[in-house]
Amino acid sequence: MIYPRRRLTLLLSLALVGCAQSPAIDRPQLPLAGQWNQSAAATTGLDTRWWRGFDSPVLERLIDEGLSQGPDMLIAVERVRQAEARLQSAGASLFPTLNLNGGSGRAWSENAAGNSGTSNNTSASLGISYELDLWGRLRAGRDAAEAGLAVSRFDMESARLTLATGIAGAWFQLLTLNQRLAIAEQNLALANTNLAIVQAKYRYGAAALADVQRQRTAVLTQQASLPPLAEQGNQTRTALAILLGRTPQGVSLAEESLQQLAIPVVDAGLPAGLLSRRPDLASAEAGLAAADADVAAAKAALLPGIQLTGAGGLASSALLSLADPSRSLNLAAALSQTLFDGGQRQSQVRLTESRRRELVEGYRKAILSALKEVEDALGNVALHAVQEQNQRQIVAYARETLRLTELRYREGADELLSLIDAQRTLFAAEDQLAVIRQSRLNASLDLFKSLGGGWRLP
Repeated sequence: MIYPRRRLTLLLSLALVGCAQSPAIDRPQLPLAGQWNQSAAATTGLDTRWWRGFDSPVLERLIDEGLSQGPDMLIAVERVRQAEARLQSAGASLFPTLNLNGGSGRAWSENAAGNSGTSNNTSASLGISYELDLWGRLRAGRDAAEAGLAVSRFDMESARLTLATGIAGAWFQLLTLNQRLAIAEQNLALANTNLAIVQAKYRYGAAALADVQRQRTAVLTQQASLPPLAEQGNQTRTALAILLGRTPQGVSLAEESLQQLAIPVVDAGLPAGLLSRRPDLASAEAGLAAADADVAAAKAALLPGIQLTGAGGLASSALLSLADPSRSLNLAAALSQTLFDGGQRQSQVRLTESRRRELVEGYRKAILSALKEVEDALGNVALHAVQEQNQRQIVAYARETLRLTELRYREGADELLSLIDAQRTLFAAEDQLAVIRQSRLNASLDLFKSLGGGWRLP
């Protein structure tokens, strides 16, 4: 038979334990389609060294260097180490605390009558304290730290992917600017050649002075286009040096041709598989686990705390000696409960619960954004492939038009304006082709990034 007082105590304990438990959080349930709206013919598989698909030995060396020496990667590694230390610290709170104290001293005193005396004392004691984690507050703190460690590790994988794609994007931009600069220099050489022809015709009376001035203007226009491209190339090169962990001054990189790079297209898989292939989504879910633990800890803080302490020691009236000591032993248990704090702890519970709901919505938004990024990348892969094919035809026609116009101008059948227009058209077409080529490379890069770069949830 359970007496009324004991029954009341049991019911109160069960109620307190129930208050300390935090209900499992509901993860967002999103209806995922069976396939992507966009499609692209895959040419390669997805693995963690996806950048090899571009067939660029220089790019492989740059990314390997950046992942081992880049500041962004080293910062992410240190954040993981900090999270490991926090987890170790949080786990230590589950164990008893031992303290060893010792001391020895001599005291001198004199009373009002002039009598004086000295006393010696030596003591050594060992103390132990332990908090009973009845409501799981300390365990919740450890769980939160463990989830925080998972967040840091997933964030490090995200940083790895971001750094690799950043290096590749900067490299593609640098190659594009180099090619555009080479195109501009070729067109400048062509404009100078045509200027010499116009000047020769002018000397023999076959061309007007206005024709010479127009061609000189065309030459100066081509010259003016070179410095901005060169400066953009320098700025891109120094930005790439920062990603690699190098000093920007005097950085030198091997040369490659933009047209020699392969453009891989990876199999996007199914939308449902994306959740386990993106480290940022895994980080968001680990953040939810940490929020669950924070709520549990905040609720447990409302309940009484029980602290067990014990101390044992030796004491002697000798100096620097424990000869013939006296012994002591103390054991105590303390119960503490906050009766009034102005609602501070209740407010902390509401704060952690609201933070948890915020993270749920943030996780849902991250999933939606990830799905959109893959769709956009697939669409851009297909779009830029068609654009490059069309632009190559435009360049071919523009080059043939310029050749025929030059022949007709030398024979006097065409005016200088027609020649200048043909040159301008070819220059613009070749420049646009280089830009579209970079867009194709970036679209493939975005597809690798949106799919998680070959990462898998362990």
